[in-house]
Amino acid sequence: MSIEEIAPADERLPGVFDVMRELRTHLSLDDFRRLYQESHPEGYRVAALFEGDEPRAVAGYRFVTNLISGKHIYVDDLVTGEKWRSQGYGRRLNEYLVQKAQDEGCGSVQLDSAVHRAEAHRFYFREHYRVAAFHFGRYLDE
Repeated sequence: MSIEEIAPADERLPGVFDVMRELRTHLSLDDFRRLYQESHPEGYRVAALFEGDEPRAVAGYRFVTNLISGKHIYVDDLVTGEKWRSQGYGRRLNEYLVQKAQDEGCGSVQLDSAVHRAEAHRFYFREHYRVAAFHFGRYLDE
């Protein structure tokens, strides 16, 4: 088992996307490639946990500094492939992110999780996350 950072041009990106698509069902591979290439210069990164050559869990994250939280890792995406859930892959990838945060002098790891994702919430509570705020969005295309 290994965790590796995946660059936007990495040849393994389609396999990584197959796992990411379970969370981001609205994206095509082309959308994912384009958005990753656009967000990479802004600090967005993708890490994948592999068993052999097969990606089992994927995280998209960035380092952020703001007034409310100081320096922290913000996790945009964290997903384990459905057939691999409850085998410790998500926990292992989360531990990787926590260690990265500690290594970079961050004060926290933060994320948002949609209200309908009850199984994910149970995972986050087990991993010592707590609900700290509501997330609001004003969508300009509506």
